[in-house]
Amino acid sequence: MSAKVTGFLFFIASAVLLVSAALYITGDQWISGKIITYAYAVSGAVIAVIYLSNLYQGLNLRLKRLNIQQVIAAVLLPASSYFMFSRRNEWFILLLISAFLQIYIVIIRTIEEKKEK
Repeated sequence: MSAKVTGFLFFIASAVLLVSAALYITGDQWISGKIITYAYAVSGAVIAVIYLSNLYQGLNLRLKRLNIQQVIAAVLLPASSYFMFSRRNEWFILLLISAFLQIYIVIIRTIEEKKEK
């Protein structure tokens, strides 16, 4: 898949994940709860597949460590959807951990890739 298609897919999946999480939290009744949970699960799985298909192959140890953290963040999204389906509140904690890891990874990876150039 090209980088443009992957980027567009990631953007759409992230937006659907955000909207479905917000609708699930607010308990909005205009959309069935199952539709929201399925939208969350599918978008979380798409984001996880994108993360797992773009693994770092270089020699920089810090970027390899960030890659491991990215795999953890990717696995947490489908795990959080499991908790959402079972109507447990732990899904939100896993989503927050995944979001904080992703923000950290983006910031540090940008810094490290500038150092490599």
